[in-house]
Amino acid sequence: MPAEMFIRYVDLFKSFGDKQVLSGVNLTIERGQTVVVLGGSGSGKSVLLRHTIGLHHPDAGEVWVDGQDITDFSEEQLVESRKKVGMLFQAGALFDSMNVEDNVAFALREHTDWSEDKIRNRVVEVLGLVELEEVETLMPSDLSGGMRKRVALARAIALAPQGILYDEPTTGLDPITANTINHLIRSLQKRLGVTSIVVTHDIRSAFTVGDRIAFLRDGKILFDGTVEEAKMATEPMLRNFLQGGGYG
Repeated sequence: MPAEMFIRYVDLFKSFGDKQVLSGVNLTIERGQTVVVLGGSGSGKSVLLRHTIGLHHPDAGEVWVDGQDITDFSEEQLVESRKKVGMLFQAGALFDSMNVEDNVAFALREHTDWSEDKIRNRVVEVLGLVELEEVETLMPSDLSGGMRKRVALARAIALAPQGILYDEPTTGLDPITANTINHLIRSLQKRLGVTSIVVTHDIRSAFTVGDRIAFLRDGKILFDGTVEEAKMATEPMLRNFLQGGGYG
């Protein structure tokens, strides 16, 4: 039985002014799979992610989510599509004026008619999934970098999305904290069955969390295969990138 597609990019083009960022990206992510999009800084990894939730609109091509072409969706239609896909932004993007509970509960209050008791229970539940306890009253300024990432991840999964997008999840973290985040990405995939796209230039993270590796260079996917296939790949730009520790 063929695997079911959850997210798909078809001949995707995007430029900003004179800068061509995406030049015909084709990539399919199967349901329940974790695909790592590798690439150097400025390669368009985050731009690709943002197309998935309609924060960018392609110049040409299609973006499919859960069997729907969202390319020409209205803002109202995008709101419904975004409920299916949570996103962990690179800096966490927590609301500094809200405590942890209110940050995690934000989407629940916006998009459900749940009682406050049910919302509070869900907040505790998802904080438990990211291995945080008794932090609800803390403010973002009270949190370490790793804790901020985990609170942001709890917020991203509060609505029980089918997919999670991770934008450079380990950037700026020490190796021990980065390993904790990598463990959580894998754990959530197994426990929740979510489909994930992880964009990163961190080779260690990519090999730890990925089922598949897609290498983005010059606006196109130059390689798409398993982690083992990536390690053995003969594509020269990918080999150079991997041997350079992600910065080559």
